[in-house]
Amino acid sequence: MKQYLLAVQFDESAPWPSEEDLRLQQARTTQVTTEMQSAGTWVFVGGLLPSSATTVVHPGDGTTTMTDGPFAETKEQLGGFWVIRCDDLDQALAWAGKCALACGSPIEVRPFADAQKA
Repeated sequence: MKQYLLAVQFDESAPWPSEEDLRLQQARTTQVTTEMQSAGTWVFVGGLLPSSATTVVHPGDGTTTMTDGPFAETKEQLGGFWVIRCDDLDQALAWAGKCALACGSPIEVRPFADAQKA
């Protein structure tokens, strides 16, 4: 089986959802995660704080420097993710469709590099 990252693309320039919308979104994403667990597909899930909570560590000449904020200056940031185990990309894309509907955000599907050897 191969492992895939289903990355939630969150638009930080959009208005923040209401408490009720967040509650409903959480219920939908929990339902999808439960389905993944029942199917034996689920490996891990995690939500992330906004990109303003980011610290970037930069390498250089044997030392590092740190800066606040995201590495990429863009309105779309990684908002959360699922790591799943699937037979193939088609199966991962089917799960990504359920995730996109559940959280109301685009989902980027990316295979793990070492998963190609599995």
